[in-house]
Amino acid sequence: MSLRPHLRPPAGKRLHVLVLGGTTEARELAASLATRPGVRVTTSLAGRVSRPGAQVGDVRIGGFGGAEGLAAWLREHKADAVVDATHPFAAAITANAARAAAATGVPAVVLRRPGWRPGPGDRWHPADSLTEAAALLPSLGRRVFLTIGRLGLAAFAGLNEAHFLVRSVEAPEPPLPAHSEVLLARGPFTVDGERALLREHRIDVLVTKDSGGEATAAKLVAARGLGLPVVVVRRPPLPPGVSAVPDVPTVLSRLGFRPQMY
Repeated sequence: MSLRPHLRPPAGKRLHVLVLGGTTEARELAASLATRPGVRVTTSLAGRVSRPGAQVGDVRIGGFGGAEGLAAWLREHKADAVVDATHPFAAAITANAARAAAATGVPAVVLRRPGWRPGPGDRWHPADSLTEAAALLPSLGRRVFLTIGRLGLAAFAGLNEAHFLVRSVEAPEPPLPAHSEVLLARGPFTVDGERALLREHRIDVLVTKDSGGEATAAKLVAARGLGLPVVVVRRPPLPPGVSAVPDVPTVLSRLGFRPQMY
């Protein structure tokens, strides 16, 4: 699933790019495309966050109704390309985008920021799922900083011996662990701030998804400095035959824009 090199619309036709959004990279891509003559950009948001960041260009909210619904939208709106710039853990959306692109012949690409990598002094414990992450906790600590977003907390609900500090942008969906404190906050965060938070709440283990990016990486640096173990949930694999590019400039290059135009 990839864009043809130097994709250009026929003469007199605007290039219509659908961006499956919800990430910082999606906003950056839409903003860059919207400044280019002859380009129309539509960003689609799933609607899971009630107050998304400011978007440039056209915006649609809500799902498409699976791969078939997305394929129908691409045909109806005469999209020339689709960029999947959703969260690295939005596996269902990525799978639907791959199927819709194959069904319609609309060129597509997946934009994924690189994942985090452990460095010297890190005490990382990888997990393939939230359930696996929860199973690791009893041997690692009882005061848990849980930073997996507002979904999926049910995997930790049975850990009644642990106390959880749950941080998310919006109120998490129940069920929550029995002993929980919710902290609503949006990144970016600083290393000093994260270190102070870990100390204030006497955290002895951190749980996070491998979201990548700089906005929330400070907690990993703070945990390293304090010698805390970190349970890192791995990203789901991409669909068979699908590869990803790491940044907005690469997507723009695939669309045929020269590097000096970035």
